Amino acid sequence: MNHSIKSADRATHLKIVAIALVLGAALAGFGTSVRPGTDAVQTVHVFKAGQPTMISSSGSSLVR
Repeated sequence: MNHSIKSADRATHLKIVAIALVLGAALAGFGTSVRPGTDAVQTVHVFKAGQPTMISSSGSSLVR
């Protein structure tokens, strides 16, 4: 048994990667199963631009 990841052989690295992938997939599956239901329809409110306005004076001074 190798106690250092630096001196580990190829099989040990493969086992570590496989375990990480399995645990990652399990965590993703658990996260999606715990999510609240998406049965409710979500509506998007669209804001349309109104008429253009013209500002003749803003009352503030312009410094250049």
